[in-house]
Amino acid sequence: MPSAVIAAALYLLITVLQVRQLRAHDGHGQDSRLLFGLAIAAVAVHGYSAINAVQSPGGINLGFFKISSLIFLIMNVAFLLSLLRRPLQNLLVLLFPLSAVAVVISAAAPGNASPFSELSGGMLLHIGSSVLAYAVLTIGACQAAAVAAQDYQLRHRHTRGLVQLLPPLQLMETMLFEILWVGLVLLTLAIGSGMIFLEDIFAQHLVHKTVLTICAWLVFATLLWGHHQLGWRSQTAVRFTLGGFAVLMLGYFGSKLVLEVILGRV
Repeated sequence: MPSAVIAAALYLLITVLQVRQLRAHDGHGQDSRLLFGLAIAAVAVHGYSAINAVQSPGGINLGFFKISSLIFLIMNVAFLLSLLRRPLQNLLVLLFPLSAVAVVISAAAPGNASPFSELSGGMLLHIGSSVLAYAVLTIGACQAAAVAAQDYQLRHRHTRGLVQLLPPLQLMETMLFEILWVGLVLLTLAIGSGMIFLEDIFAQHLVHKTVLTICAWLVFATLLWGHHQLGWRSQTAVRFTLGGFAVLMLGYFGSKLVLEVILGRV
């Protein structure tokens, strides 16, 4: 729990500093280097906390809140790596407060662990690729929402606010499709490993999750095909991305939320 509090405090401190920097219209210099260093520290402490929350003496805890924190961790690592190539630091004010909430709730939330004896190498591959796919496609959904808002403001000739904070729209769209390609590959690996290593992927307690995940895969695959063959972009890409993401999250987090949080089952 102390590491979760430290990570949350660092995330909130970075958010405050970034807001101050935005108000001063200064995105460069020593302050940016300081923010990047603090962000690395926050993500490192978050990683330590998330691993402790997921691990237990007898197995691995894959509860709703534990996985949520792990997904935010992966998102933040990807975000920091992207900062080395692209000016996306203004998005800190959106991502890091949510990460602060996720890491604290994850550390405090109860849950039962799955014994290591029940987790084969193939099962761990399925779990790992699933978590990575959800994290990457969550980033894609956030990117799509930003593209939609930016496109709306440009169409209505708004030159302040979000337009000033984000990179050019064309770059934002390029990044969106890059993210979706990575997400689709990971989702393909998750579905394929599930079919190979799970005893019955269409069992009663898994069938809704399996069907919805495959439907989400079809949505993302159709979008990427349409972009490559028909030049789909902008609002079409946004609608497909958010639609596919909603179906994917309903399949995984919807069932987990109902079973664990509302019904109190594991």
